[in-house]
Amino acid sequence: MQLPESGAELAVYLINLDRAPDRLARMAARLQAAGVAFERVAAVDGRALRFPIPEFSALSYKFLHGRRTVPSEIGCYLSHIACARRLLQGQASHALILEDDADLPEDMIALLDAAIRAGEDWDLLRLSTVNGGPMLPFRRLTAERHLAVALFREKGAGAYVINRRAAMWFVQRLLPMRLAWDIAFDLEYLAGLRAAFVVPVPVNQHTESVSQIQGDVAASKLPRWRYLTVLPYRLWLELTRLLMRGGRYALLRARAFGR
Repeated sequence: MQLPESGAELAVYLINLDRAPDRLARMAARLQAAGVAFERVAAVDGRALRFPIPEFSALSYKFLHGRRTVPSEIGCYLSHIACARRLLQGQASHALILEDDADLPEDMIALLDAAIRAGEDWDLLRLSTVNGGPMLPFRRLTAERHLAVALFREKGAGAYVINRRAAMWFVQRLLPMRLAWDIAFDLEYLAGLRAAFVVPVPVNQHTESVSQIQGDVAASKLPRWRYLTVLPYRLWLELTRLLMRGGRYALLRARAFGR
């Protein structure tokens, strides 16, 4: 779809399992109400995968993530990678990637248009989260919303926008899978990419009490001793995220002050 003010070509990909037509119907209605034209991407069904597969490192997943193989989580991960590949195969400059449990705001088109016009400040734009850590605004987008830097990990990947540079990172550097998707794609700072959040967060991802993946994840956890490898790694990620994103925020504020 073409955005009205920026004129940018934005691909919109909705990830949906073939066995979830009810979710597709709900999301199609939400997107139509928001004026967003979309393309359905058939989700990779983890139940149909036969392991081992080259796109998934079971050993790294245990060592860094502390879990047994979770087919549904792997299917989710590969579905997001498929959307990045689709963007790179087409002509659009950016892609909005949606999971099929998101609730969209009425100002979605205006928000996306403003965000693309501010695209020099981000490669990955987060539009949803399932928790709520501190986020530091640095640029106004619309009368009600700002771009912000999140200093800590934000869970969930229900709605986000990527440019082609971020899509290339997804495809070239985030395979094989070693972490859950919402951890892996939140490490953009390690690749020299820029992430931003929209605040107030516009897309609600709390539309279900339990997601299709959460039940499988709860049953997959390994014994507590396994976290002897996981916890130092997670601590390192949190510290580097805080330092690198905090430094970026300081530079952004200094740039704004100098204008």
